[in-house]
Amino acid sequence: MAPTSPRLSAPSKSTPTFFPDKTSVVFVLGGPGAGKGTQCAKLVRDYGFTHLSAGDLLRAEQDREGSEFGDMIKEYIKDGKIVPMEVTVQLLENAIMDKDEGRGRFLIDGFPRKMDQAVRFEETVCPSKFVLFFDCPEDVMTERLINRGKTSGRSDDNAESIKKRFKTFVETSMPVVEAFEKQDKVVKVKAVKSPDEIYEEVKKRMGERGFEMAKQ
Repeated sequence: MAPTSPRLSAPSKSTPTFFPDKTSVVFVLGGPGAGKGTQCAKLVRDYGFTHLSAGDLLRAEQDREGSEFGDMIKEYIKDGKIVPMEVTVQLLENAIMDKDEGRGRFLIDGFPRKMDQAVRFEETVCPSKFVLFFDCPEDVMTERLINRGKTSGRSDDNAESIKKRFKTFVETSMPVVEAFEKQDKVVKVKAVKSPDEIYEEVKKRMGERGFEMAKQ
């Protein structure tokens, strides 16, 4: 991916960069450990989506040599706090632009984490189709993350960071889900069964929203 920092301070816009007739954006939300990444991989394979993880983009930016935002992002992630939306939204816009100038289907995983992020993205980047929300109990997610932390090498897969991340998710992301529900723009999937069983439900719900599987 091309260096991003020169483009992070983009001028404010009165219209979005991309429009839903050519660019399909689905937000993917769920608590930490709800299985978003696993399900996104299946949707990429079968539906032709490009998977963009807000967290992965931020981690890549924090590790990119010469990034003026690297240290700031690192501290926010370590403390389980939300990185300023201007940085996250611009990184996402850059990533969409890098994929055939935004023509296609995009899953944005782990975003928006606050309502102001959602508003900013839809006003300046692209209106979303809906939110795909993986609903999973906290105890199940905790067990998954602790197990993942044994091999992931991620600094936030530890008990202290996990607790902070749950608190942040409930306080900031659940209001986003509730706001989109009022617009009939939430597809809620229970995420406690096996990944394959969950995906069967995902496929059914995607079909209800007009998304057909890509031709193999």
